[in-house]
Amino acid sequence: MEKRYNPYLPVWFALVLIGGVIIGIVLATRSGNLGAFRSSGDKIPQVLKYVEDNYVDTVSGKALEEKAISGLLEKLDPHSVFITAEEFHEANDPLLGSFEGIGVQFRIENDTVTVIIPVAGGPSEKLGIRAGDRIVKVDGQNIAGIRITTNDVMRKLKGPKGTQVEVSIFRRGVRELLDFVITRDVIPTYSLDIAYMAAPGIGYIRLNNFSATTAEEVHNALQSLKESGMKKLILDLRGNGGGYLQAAVNVSDEFLPKGELIVYTQGMHHPREVFNATADGIFEQGVLLVLVDEGSASASEIVAGAVQDNDRGTLMGRRTYGKGLVQEQLDFKDGSALRLTVARYYTPTGRCIQRSYKDGIENYNNDFYLRFMNGELEHPDSIKFPDSLKYRTPKGKIVYGGGGIMPDIYIPVERDSTLNYYTRCINKGLIYQFAFDYTDRNRSRLSEFKNIDRFDEGFVVTDALYQDFVRYAEAKGVRRPEKNPSKSDRYIKTMLKAYIGRNILDNEGFFPILNTIDPGFLKALEMLK
Repeated sequence: MEKRYNPYLPVWFALVLIGGVIIGIVLATRSGNLGAFRSSGDKIPQVLKYVEDNYVDTVSGKALEEKAISGLLEKLDPHSVFITAEEFHEANDPLLGSFEGIGVQFRIENDTVTVIIPVAGGPSEKLGIRAGDRIVKVDGQNIAGIRITTNDVMRKLKGPKGTQVEVSIFRRGVRELLDFVITRDVIPTYSLDIAYMAAPGIGYIRLNNFSATTAEEVHNALQSLKESGMKKLILDLRGNGGGYLQAAVNVSDEFLPKGELIVYTQGMHHPREVFNATADGIFEQGVLLVLVDEGSASASEIVAGAVQDNDRGTLMGRRTYGKGLVQEQLDFKDGSALRLTVARYYTPTGRCIQRSYKDGIENYNNDFYLRFMNGELEHPDSIKFPDSLKYRTPKGKIVYGGGGIMPDIYIPVERDSTLNYYTRCINKGLIYQFAFDYTDRNRSRLSEFKNIDRFDEGFVVTDALYQDFVRYAEAKGVRRPEKNPSKSDRYIKTMLKAYIGRNILDNEGFFPILNTIDPGFLKALEMLK
């Protein structure tokens, strides 16, 4: 008998198949295998959603996402990072050359926010807030004696230009709190710590980073120093962790003649980009000496590499950090950002000075400790460079890549047993604290010193004052030794004066005094003289 064809049979088969798939998805969801039914190309959002919906405890989807991004970037290189919205301003403001806030330098002393110096011309100074004032309330909320952190203070005091914040201040000698309503404004920040004539004909410039305003700051400083008779320059990049690549290019341009290669960058998805010097340099002929150390990184190494590879000047100090990677920033709508390494940079001879990170992030970040342990900070011959990373400058000087920039003249870390007393005092913060307390008690008298020349000439750390410090240190558990304390005494007296100078004159009162006991600076000055 001939079977009749049922035209609805394919439809029933399809319905049965769809039903089976739906049942399979439900079973897979219950058994934790949902991912098997989806494309492998979207695993990360699948996993985040699955954890958020099914984890045994409550979890934040945003926190999971941020941890996932951070974990992913850690596997790439040490300098690709995710910046949360909360961390964004802390990470970016130093590079912008300004921020919006009330305009004070502060420090937490005895669990109280203490104004070190109000920014000149800033909203706080205009209202009469002074160095030594204690900020005890912000918008009516007590912030003294509650173990507040520096970051918490920044979040309370910073804010958009034009907004207001009310602060209550305790001032020595005034019985009641002083209330101020401060209108926030744009507050400039400076990457140039100081520029001054260190000796006849010899200028000194110290940079702490490379921000959006660095090139202009350096140009103006060079112009002023040249007008003061500068023929030779010490450029101090020690401890300078870097910043914007373009800022490093512009600073290098001040010292190199037109056409000289400064740096070039190249990455898998970023074609080679070359940066050459222009004719705009203001100090292309004078003698140049650059101070570097293990804290000189990134943009600092671009400047150091450009000077060394073009035989433009002398590098002095210790091997630099070794960061030869370029990051670009991707901003997200929620205020967070991602900095991704997109290229390597190469010095004029072709060196990439990036240190190896194949042994992991932890070893990479412990580099200073490893340098200390292998003796590099005291003996240059402990540094081993492979011949494969050897390069030559136009004048035939041998330089090396692959692990920071080795200076032309090595300066070891000062290790002197007669400085143990000084070292213990400085490491415990005793010199700073004593100087701050002394300044706080004597502000009216110290305010008579209007500039560094008057302060340096007129203020002396007397024997009586020094004995006060010795007693203070002993009460804090650090006793002055009876044998060979003279060098420590000299260093401590100098640092006391430097810190007191900073408390009343900012960096202008600090670095010229500090440099009188700085071995690197003194050696550079001796060489240029």
